[in-house]
Amino acid sequence: MPVGVIVEILRRLPVKSVVKCKSVCKSWNTLISHPSFISTHLQASLSNNTPFLLLSYREMGKKDYFFHYDKDGFDEFKQLQFPAFVCASDSLVLGSCNGLICLQFWPGDVSRFLLCNPSIRKYISLPWPRISNDVRINFGFGFDSGTNDYKLVIIGIGKEDTWIKPFLFSLNENCWKRVNAIPPNYTFDSSELSGSVPFVNGAVHWIGYQKRNNGRFTNAILGFDLSAEEFTEISLPESLIGLGPMNLFTMKYGESSIAVLKRDRANGLWDLDELWVMKEYGVVGSWTKVLTLTLHRKWFPNVLGLRKNGEVLVQLDYGKMASLDLNFQQMELHGVEVTTKLISLEGSYVESLVLLDKTVDVHCVSL
Repeated sequence: MPVGVIVEILRRLPVKSVVKCKSVCKSWNTLISHPSFISTHLQASLSNNTPFLLLSYREMGKKDYFFHYDKDGFDEFKQLQFPAFVCASDSLVLGSCNGLICLQFWPGDVSRFLLCNPSIRKYISLPWPRISNDVRINFGFGFDSGTNDYKLVIIGIGKEDTWIKPFLFSLNENCWKRVNAIPPNYTFDSSELSGSVPFVNGAVHWIGYQKRNNGRFTNAILGFDLSAEEFTEISLPESLIGLGPMNLFTMKYGESSIAVLKRDRANGLWDLDELWVMKEYGVVGSWTKVLTLTLHRKWFPNVLGLRKNGEVLVQLDYGKMASLDLNFQQMELHGVEVTTKLISLEGSYVESLVLLDKTVDVHCVSL
């Protein structure tokens, strides 16, 4: 058969079947392992396959990762048994993009990063760049579509709220570098990282704030464009600008915009959630409050994030998970028992061949 016909057949196959086809002959192995075919297969997967949600469950200091179908039944697809996750029970997901998951974990007293693709059971290990211990840091992971490259950025603020040059790891270049980006006139708190940082429209996003003389704050959303390698700034709704930044959390909204969850705490518990979505990315006037949840005497829904269909995924404190339809303000329970485990929505996931053309466990030279 012509090569073009073979490509059309192979790109429609699931990941496991494609990997098996590498053993057919040398020409198929070369074809499947080529970056252009990996990209072609990824686009087919993004267009035709049901996406998954990556959830982490923590109980008694142990963290497990599960995939659930992001469709009506919300059925569990599988638990991750990939060795990188098993050995990294004390880990933090920094982001998930195109089937590639970025993890920070601590083997012993040393912090490291893993770029993992559980679908093909392959990973790359990255060292920690030389950053001073007195620097507050945040991470962001995503995809640079201009160069077909996956990048991990570390932003940091040192003494007296002075920004340091961001550290940027490029998978294509296989190394860390420093970026001469002009820092925004904001600071940030690394404790916002209760889950992965949203990657939208080529940029990763965090909450930034300015401290006023009267003890109040001015908040905004900070972005870092992975292609242009520069910072951006997005204004928040008026009612969120002056709040304490520790009460604000960024989320992904759909495929191309962002959302902010506002939480108020009373008596040690979150007693009010407000969810704001930016219906048109970058347009401040498109901010819309779509949800207000208050503490119920029997249960309190903990907002985990937004699903692809626009519903809000929540955990109820009596051990159930549910989706909330924003149009009708109705809640649908899922048959997922989580008992007292703490749950985090780490992001969306699609099976892919990303990393198939890379060497396993590459150790990059640190700065």
